Amino acid sequence: MLSPFANHAEKLKADFLPRKHKLFINNQWVDPVDGGTLDVYNPSTKQKLATVAAGNAKDIDLAVKAAEKAFHGPWSKFTAAQRTAIMHKLADLMEANIDELSTLEVMDAGNPIMHVRHGDIAMAVAYLRYYAGWTDKLFGQVPMSNSGPEMLSYSTRQPVGVAAAITPWNAPMILSMFKIAPTLASGCTFVHKPAELAPMTALRFCELVLEAGIPEGVFNVVTGTGPEAGAPLASHPGVAKVGFTGSTATGAEILRLAAPTFKRVTLELGGKSPVFMFPDCDVDAAIAGISNGIFYKTGQFCAAGTRLYIHDKIYDKVVAGFEKHAKAAKVGQPLETDTTMGPIISQKQLDRVTNYLEIGRKEGGEIVTGGNLLPGDGYFIEPTLIANVDQTKTLVKEEIFGPVLVAQRFTDSHDLDTLAAWGNDTQYGLAARIWTTNLRNAHGLAARLDAGTITINNGFLGDLDFGGFKSSGLGRELGQYGIESYLEHKSIAVGF
Repeated sequence: MLSPFANHAEKLKADFLPRKHKLFINNQWVDPVDGGTLDVYNPSTKQKLATVAAGNAKDIDLAVKAAEKAFHGPWSKFTAAQRTAIMHKLADLMEANIDELSTLEVMDAGNPIMHVRHGDIAMAVAYLRYYAGWTDKLFGQVPMSNSGPEMLSYSTRQPVGVAAAITPWNAPMILSMFKIAPTLASGCTFVHKPAELAPMTALRFCELVLEAGIPEGVFNVVTGTGPEAGAPLASHPGVAKVGFTGSTATGAEILRLAAPTFKRVTLELGGKSPVFMFPDCDVDAAIAGISNGIFYKTGQFCAAGTRLYIHDKIYDKVVAGFEKHAKAAKVGQPLETDTTMGPIISQKQLDRVTNYLEIGRKEGGEIVTGGNLLPGDGYFIEPTLIANVDQTKTLVKEEIFGPVLVAQRFTDSHDLDTLAAWGNDTQYGLAARIWTTNLRNAHGLAARLDAGTITINNGFLGDLDFGGFKSSGLGRELGQYGIESYLEHKSIAVGF
């Protein structure tokens, strides 16, 4: 059956994708200084999707200088109400083009169309609208003065300056919006380096920025590789704030590059999130939750629940239930509306996943279901469950970033301290999930876990701020905390 999004795909192939994709600097499409290019591929077909400009340090410098000029120029004169209005206009344009944006992101990153259309892009619009409401709520304080009636002390909050974003390929639009929305709301200006594997929605978004009427230099996009464009952006002295989502190793390098100029840095990094399933839980709901969680983005999701700790009383039922869900999943072309799971992003990432599966076999893990590559033109692999994996083994410790779950048993003899110790026994602390109807177990275990976001009887991550403990990151995105890192606090004391 022809996907209802096929027409959008054909239009993109005929018009947008074949263009000469340049850099977006100062509201102009410009060639990279040194003329470099990058080919972008569709992971579901392995075919070339487009060719984009490959910027480097020279282009980053031009973008940052344009952003600095805009920060001190027209953008600084926009009132809070004007920023709100222009952000709502941009959100309206996203909504008007949501099917096209969704189709483009599916072709670029490989996530199933229904997840992208009704999840990622729809939520990106919602986050843009949410932060549009923050522009006039960035209050300072006027405390009671300890110096008597001849002194007035007050504080203000102002944008830090140029904000940089370096974003990943697994959820291009929504993870970019985590940074775009608070940047615009705070009054900062923006330079974006999207992932080289999936930069296309970032470039299409620039056209909407122009249509929305955002002033020159406020929003800039430089495509390119991490070493050639990302590193000079993170280290540029004109950048005041860096927001990065990606691997823990790259996050550490971002910190090193930002350190000499004391930039503000927020990092959302890797995860190895535990899932605890107690015998009193709604087993069917829990099985559906863990299954949908690993199908989502083909397991290429930092907060995916990938370590299952299942009570012995329900272990067999959970394992059998996941196997049933996995075999019923439709793994295939992501533009089809009934596709459950799409491809891995690239051959390199597919090799990483299959290498971990081989490690799991060698370390004694039992592959209950999955583990096989699937025929076809794309980078497809079955959702996989590996049972009886010891707590000390590699697959329990390291992030795989693929549709692979590892399962272990626990019994009534294991108290909450023991379970929490198992859950905390990695370098990561991004998310955790608990399935139980027992309040003591739910709240007691949540209090003991080192994780930035914990869900109870729910597969979703909730509506609050997002970030991790330990090597899973630094700072928070979303919510009120998500805009704080884009603001400076200034104290003023007036004598009279």
